[in-house]
Amino acid sequence: MMPGVGRLPRGNRQILLSRGSLLPLCDVSLNVMILSSSAQTYTGGCHCGAVQFQVWIADFTAIDCNCSICQKKGFLHCIVEPDQFQLLQGQESLSTYTFNTGQARHLFCRHCGIHAFYHPRSHPGKIDVNLRCLDNVNLTDFLIKPFDGRNWEANIGTITESETRV
Repeated sequence: MMPGVGRLPRGNRQILLSRGSLLPLCDVSLNVMILSSSAQTYTGGCHCGAVQFQVWIADFTAIDCNCSICQKKGFLHCIVEPDQFQLLQGQESLSTYTFNTGQARHLFCRHCGIHAFYHPRSHPGKIDVNLRCLDNVNLTDFLIKPFDGRNWEANIGTITESETRV
């Protein structure tokens, strides 16, 4: 089982939510993600509202990549596990753009063109959320680290799982 994910025992239990409030549980077994007390839940999406998602962020480190696509999109990277991300609506409104190795799947709203999240080449199997597409986010809450993506192959080793999630 992944860290932070567990099976709650049967009985009258409560879950500590990210902002310190308690949520009572029914007498059932549930698979849930246990979040740290500093984790925050955000909603976000594209400009026109066709694509909407929810994300749980516990690591407030982000990457500002200067590669050609990230710089043009203004993407601020926050990588999360798939179980920390939920697409609420708009699957049918998403289009995919790939280039170079074709490993990264850059998703965007086919109506307004906004790239709110994608599947990164650097961390296969994870979701890369654009911090600028989150509702009511304060970017000063995040440690934003520069990454020389123009020289991606030479620098990708500088980004480690323990440091950040890009």
